[in-house]
Formats: sequence, C-alpha cells, structure tokens
Amino acid sequence: MIKILAIDDQQLILLSLEKHLTDLGYDIKCAKNGKEGLELFDTYKPDIVIVDINMEGMSGLDVVKTIRIEKKSKTKILVLSGNTDEDTIIDGFDLGIDDYMKKPVSLSEVTVRISRIFGIKTDKSENKKAKMLQKRCVGVVIPCYNEEKRLLSKEFFDFVDSNLGYHLCFVNDGSTDNTLEVLNDLCKNREANISVFNCEKNGGKGEAVRQGILHLAKDEQLDYIGYLDADLSTDFRDFDDLVKTIETSDFKIISGSRMSRMGADITKESARKIISKTINLIIRTILGMPFNDTQCGAKIMDKDITKHMFKDKFITRWLFDVEIFIRMRKHYGKKKAISYICEQPLKRWIHADGSKLSMKDSIKIVGQLGQIAVYYR
Repeated sequence: MIKILAIDDQQLILLSLEKHLTDLGYDIKCAKNGKEGLELFDTYKPDIVIVDINMEGMSGLDVVKTIRIEKKSKTKILVLSGNTDEDTIIDGFDLGIDDYMKKPVSLSEVTVRISRIFGIKTDKSENKKAKMLQKRCVGVVIPCYNEEKRLLSKEFFDFVDSNLGYHLCFVNDGSTDNTLEVLNDLCKNREANISVFNCEKNGGKGEAVRQGILHLAKDEQLDYIGYLDADLSTDFRDFDDLVKTIETSDFKIISGSRMSRMGADITKESARKIISKTINLIIRTILGMPFNDTQCGAKIMDKDITKHMFKDKFITRWLFDVEIFIRMRKHYGKKKAISYICEQPLKRWIHADGSKLSMKDSIKIVGQLGQIAVYYR
C-alpha cells in the first residue's frame, strides 16, 4: 500500500484529500504545517509527500529543501498549491520535486498525477463528478430567520461536496420556528464544510451577518469571507465567480450587482423594482460613490478588512450593506474605497417568494437612510 504524507495549513484541503485518497485505498497521514510534516516524515516514512507552498512559518519549498538536501531523501514529492509564480515553480523542480499541480484542481486529477508518478494505471470510470480543491479557502455566512420551509438542503450539499475549499456557516437569528433543528440536521456528517452559529435573540440580518463574519474570522485557514442569502436568490455559480474575481485582483470587496446585462436572467417584481431604484438613488447620494446596487445579498471580501468593517454594531437592521460601504470610505478615504470595491453583475438572480421585507419596510428604509446620513456624517 502506498503511504502518502499531505502537508497543508488549510484543514478543508487536508480533510478532502484524506477522505478521497483513503477511499481509493491509500494509506495517508496529514500535517497542518511544515514542522509537523517533517516530524511525521521521519516516523511515518511515506512513499510520497504532497505539500503546499504558501504555508505560515515553514514554506513548502523549505520542506522540499529539507527532504532533498538535509535528509538526502529520494521520496517522491508532489506540490499542490495555489501559487502560480513561474520562478517558484522552477525553484521547486530545481530542488527535485516530481510534479507541480496548480489549484484549483480536481481530486480526480490529483489521483491521476499520483498514479503517473508510481506508474499505476488509473480506472477512468472512477472519475465521476469533479470535486474541486479551491485556490483559496472561503467562509460564507448565511443568515437565517424562520427559514425552515425555504432552506434548499440539496443545493447546499451539492455545492460543498463539489467545491472543497468552502465552509458554509449558517447563522440562526433567533428563529421562532424549527430553523435551528433544520440547520443542525444540515451540518451532520459535514461538520468540516458546514457549521451553525446560533444567536438566541433576533437581532436582524445585519447583526446576524456581523456575528457570523466575526466568528469565521477566527478561523486561520480562511482567506476570504462573504455572505449569501439563505433563499439562494443569488446562484452559487455566480457567487463562485465573485470569489474568482477577488482571487485575481487587488479588490478588497466584490459585491454582486443585480443590474441587468446582456444574457443575464434577472427576475424581480415590478413594484419592488421601482422602489429599489428609488432607494438606490438615495443611497448613491448619501455614499457619494458610484455604486448601483449596495443591497445585493452576495458579497465576498478579504478577511483582513473584517476587523474594521464589522467590529462595531450596525445602526440599522436592513441597511448594513450601505454602512459597510460608508465604513470603507471613512477608513480608507473616498478615492481608495472606490478602488477597493468592485460591483460585479450577476448572470442570474431571482427574487424568491416569502421575502420578509414588506412594502411598509421599504418606506421605513428611507427614514433609516436619513439616520445613516446623520450618524456617519
């Protein structure tokens, strides 16, 4: 039996690798950093090491250097990393690695690469639905208030089972129905990828998102944190596109936009659409920044900014998105804030039945916008 040592500082990646390779009959042990990995290397004596490059403390290249130069070992080494820098890849091969795989990558391809290194023929029939290891690990907050009848379990399961770098954190916002029980059932046997954060009292969507983001920010393996509405009015495919944009840019926030564009499937009630346009006009005036849809319930952000944007409670229950944009402006200055925020049009967005925001609430929003204007002046 081939013995595999996997070294990565992101648990979501390690757990996915461990389960997949164990199911295929490999003997695998995991280490969460370079130092621990090298200690295991001496005692476990693996046939192949799978190592990430960008790890805190000892980097993957340092691990390779220790194995090849200090230990003079010819153990096979496969690098699995989101680092696509050409010089880094060349340095790896100069040190004697056997292969270099760039994330995102499917677990099926990882299996094929391992098999190729050992000259093992692979069974193509095993490569069913692709399960992807992401380039970065992403935490997603999903606020829930009395959602027991609207939670789409299959869609959440399908997403986390296919996208292995994601962790979904459902925040129960003091629900009075059976939402908490439904959520606890949702995360059974998927605790690495789905968790529940329970707020005993209802604090509104803004506070639920804030509490969830501060909770996820404590997880060192996460690179980005975002939030998404529980009714999945924003498609998971669109949310993943937001993540891909922030991974390949210098933006600190990527915000979904429901503004219509060519080929997009945007569906919304006509009366709600008119009210939304009016509110957006007022918001743009208050912000003094050229953003068209601050209220879209799909956003992804660099984890580093969460400590500034979510440290203090929001003053409104529904307009916390506007407050995030204003806090960005106050913290970084208007010019930098504009350069750090990107609005990305969604390809598909559908207003889901059962929305808790009534027309009466829409009128209250105008008053709350006045509060925001005065508070953040």
